[in-house]
Amino acid sequence: MKFKKFKFKKVKSTNNTAIRIIKKTHCKFGMVISESQTNGKGQYGRKWISNKGNLFVTFFHELNKIKLSITTLTKLNCLLIKKLISKYTSKKIFYKKPNDLLIEKKKICGILQEIIFMQNKKYLITGIGININKSPYIKNCPTTNLNDLTNKNIKINEIEKSLKLIFENNLSRMYKIRANN
Repeated sequence: MKFKKFKFKKVKSTNNTAIRIIKKTHCKFGMVISESQTNGKGQYGRKWISNKGNLFVTFFHELNKIKLSITTLTKLNCLLIKKLISKYTSKKIFYKKPNDLLIEKKKICGILQEIIFMQNKKYLITGIGININKSPYIKNCPTTNLNDLTNKNIKINEIEKSLKLIFENNLSRMYKIRANN
């Protein structure tokens, strides 16, 4: 299963952009990526702090054959991203409910999932923010980034490509499981 890539310099929100793309194109599997967001979305209506130099991506796909709960999908997606980040650091990565990844008690990644219905089809929108080059200031929430943790200059496009492959491979696996049931 391949995700069609939609790349932008600047959007208000990658999740909202994904929803617009679904409405206009009827694309079933997509990946929205932007260099910056002006109004990124966080959990519970909060704003996601979007410092340029970090990764802002949203994957979207139909949920017609996947019968997992949103909670289970969130955990699976956190595990996929944890697997990716583990390639760059040996530091312990913790999953903090409902949708954050932490290293050394500092937030490195947040995920926001939404389900929408369009033309009698159900879609999962998975927004992901990974701090790669900058640690945003969030009151009462310490943050970190991959470059500081690794003392390396990790390229955003490298993470982007790896994340796309991980999602494509694992989504294909989930569809095969459901198709065989």
